[in-house]
Amino acid sequence: MLSEKEGVEIVGVCDISPDLKGKPVADLLENKEIAKEDVVVTENIDGVLKTGADVLFIATDSYTRKSFEKIKKGLTHKINIISTAEEMAYPYANEPELSKEIDALAKENDVTVLGTGVNPGFVMDFLAIAMTGAMKDIESIEIRRVNSLSPFGPTVMKEQGVGISMEEFEKKMANNDLAGHVGFKESVFMIADALGIEIQDFEQQMKPIVTSVDRKSRYGEAKKGHVAGIDMTAQGYVNNKKFIDMKHPQQIEPEMEGTQTGDYITIHGTPEVNLSITPEIDGGVGTIATCVNMMPHVINSEPGLKTMINLPVPRAILGDVRKLIKK
Repeated sequence: MLSEKEGVEIVGVCDISPDLKGKPVADLLENKEIAKEDVVVTENIDGVLKTGADVLFIATDSYTRKSFEKIKKGLTHKINIISTAEEMAYPYANEPELSKEIDALAKENDVTVLGTGVNPGFVMDFLAIAMTGAMKDIESIEIRRVNSLSPFGPTVMKEQGVGISMEEFEKKMANNDLAGHVGFKESVFMIADALGIEIQDFEQQMKPIVTSVDRKSRYGEAKKGHVAGIDMTAQGYVNNKKFIDMKHPQQIEPEMEGTQTGDYITIHGTPEVNLSITPEIDGGVGTIATCVNMMPHVINSEPGLKTMINLPVPRAILGDVRKLIKK
C-alpha cells in the first residue's frame, strides 16, 4: 500500500524471514520506483533507523510489553511510530505504567506513537464512538464482529488456536496459553474514555469454534473436529450495569460452514443507532489501510502517545501524502 502512495519513499525494511533477507525491496514491489535500488531487507533494525525516516511501522507483536523495546528504539532515533500491536490501540488499559513511559519518551524526542488497526483501532471502538456523535443519550452499546481469520499470518493462527484439538484447547485454556482476540479491554476502555465515563468492571470469555469439515487458509489449517477459531465475548460494566457488550467470533474460512461475516453496531439511546456492514470490513487490508492512512495525522500531531480518539478522523489518502503534512 505504501508503494501505491504518491509522496512516499521506502528507505528501509527489517524482517526476520530468511526468505526475504538480503533481497532488494524494489524487487518485492510492483511499483519499483518507491524504494531505492540499494534498499534491501535486513535483520538489523539499527541500520534502518539511521535512515532519517519520518515514520516507522512496527508490525510484529500483539502486546505492548513485547513491543516496548522496539518502540523505545524507534523513539530514541526521533522517528514517529505506528504500531499494529493490539494492546497499543489503548495501552493504558493493560499497561498504564509502560504507557506513561512511552508517552514521556515520545515527548522527549518530539515524536508521536499510535497503535491502530482494523480491530482494535477502528471497527469495535472508533466506529462506534463516531456514531454516538449523533446521539443525545446512551443506555448501552452492543458491538459484534463476525470475521474471517484467513488473511492473517502464523502469529494470529497460534494466538487463536487454529488447528489444535479440543484436548489441546482445554489444556491451553487451563494453562492460560491461548490469547484469542487481543484488544477487547482496549476497545472497551477507549470507548469509555471517549464518552467520559468510567468502567468499574471488565469481563471476557473464550469458547472454541470447532469445525465439522476440513478447512485450510494460507497460514492455517483445521481438520474436522479441531479448532477453526475462537468465539470471544466481553462486557464492560458501569454502575453495576452492563454498558458495553462485545461479541467477536473469528475463524478461518467461515463460509465453508455457512457463516456470513459482518460488522454490527447497535447503540441503545436517543435516537437508537444501528449499523450493519456485510460482509465484514476485511481484516488484513483494513489493518494495513488504517495504519497507512493515519500516517499524516501522526506526523502532524503534537508529540506523545496517542490513540485514535486523540487524532483527526481517519480517511483514505487519494492524493500526494506530502500535501497533507502540516509541519
